[in-house]
Amino acid sequence: MLLTSTAPLADVYDLAMLDLDGVVYIGQHAVDGAAGHLARAREAGMRVAFITNNASRSAEVVAEHLRDLGVPAERDDVVTSAQAAARLLVERFGAGAPVLCLGGPGLRSALAEVGLHAVDGDAEAVAAVSGYGPDLLWRDIMQAAVRIRDGLPWLASNTDHTIPTTYGVAPGHGVLVDMMQRFTGVTPQVAGKPARPLLDETVRRVGGRRPLMVGDRLDTDIEGAHNAGVDALLVLTGVTGLRELVAAAPIERPAYIAPDLGGLTVPHGAPQDLGDGRWRLGGWTGRVAGGRLEIERTGADASAADWWRVAAVTGWDHRDRSGATPDVASARVPEPGPVAR
Repeated sequence: MLLTSTAPLADVYDLAMLDLDGVVYIGQHAVDGAAGHLARAREAGMRVAFITNNASRSAEVVAEHLRDLGVPAERDDVVTSAQAAARLLVERFGAGAPVLCLGGPGLRSALAEVGLHAVDGDAEAVAAVSGYGPDLLWRDIMQAAVRIRDGLPWLASNTDHTIPTTYGVAPGHGVLVDMMQRFTGVTPQVAGKPARPLLDETVRRVGGRRPLMVGDRLDTDIEGAHNAGVDALLVLTGVTGLRELVAAAPIERPAYIAPDLGGLTVPHGAPQDLGDGRWRLGGWTGRVAGGRLEIERTGADASAADWWRVAAVTGWDHRDRSGATPDVASARVPEPGPVAR
C-alpha cells in the first residue's frame, strides 16, 4: 500500500530519478509546471537525475532537449539505458573489447565512453548489444541474430514494446527483442527498466544515499523501483490512468502518488483502513460495492491528489482480497487541485 511522509519528499529523499516522457515532457513539449516543480525540489537540496530507456540518443542530446524545454540539465544529469548496458559490458569484458553494436548513435557513444569498441557485421566481437535505432538495416539485424544464435552473448538496452513518435505510438525496441528471441532461442540480459542496472548506474553516476524513482508507467518505472529496492512516486501526467492503477499487481504499486511533479515538494498522506473494505484520506472515502469502485466525498478537505490515493488503495485492497479488479467506469475523476467546497 502507500506510504506516509509528514515531510516533503524532497526533504526525505536526496535523489530524484526522473523518467522523461510523461513525467518531464510529453513529446516535444514540457509537462505544465515541470520546470518550476523541479527548481523547488533542487532548492530544497534534492539532486535530480533524468533517466531514459531510449538508447538512441546520447546523454548530451537529451540534456540539450531538456534545456530547450526550459528544464536546466547538464550531460552528467542524464543517464540512459545505453550507458547502463555499456557499464555491464565493460565490467564483464574490460575496456577495449570489441562489441557488435545494433543500435543508434546513443548506444555507440555510450560504448565509446567506457572504452569499448563498437563493431558491425561479421567483425570480431566478444558480445552483441542492441538498442532502439530507427535507421537500423534488416541486413544488420539478420547478421546479429545469426551470431547470437550461434553463441555470441547478447545484452539488450531495454525491452519497451512501444515508443512515442510525432506520428503516434510506434513499435519500440522490445518488439525487435521479441523477434530475435524467437529466432535465436536466447533471452538477453537487459539494462533498462524494469531491470535494475539503469537505476544502479544512475546512483553510481549522480550520487545519493536515499534515491526516489519518479515515473508515469507501472510496468517499467514502478516495477523497476521495486527491483532496485527503492521507493517510487507515480505521477499522473503520463500513461497511467485509473483503470491501470487499480489493476496494478503488488510489484507495480508505487509508494506515493501525485498529480504531477509538485508531489516532490509536499507531504504525502496514506489512506486509513476503516474496515469492511473502506478506506479514507482527507475528505474522501472509498469502497467497492457490487464490483464497482465508489469514492464518496465525506469531508471538506478533498483534494484531487487524495482522491487518487484513496482510489488506488481501495482498488488494490479489493483486488488482493477477491482476485478481481474493480470496475471504474462510473468513478468520477476530479480535476487536479483542491475540490471546491
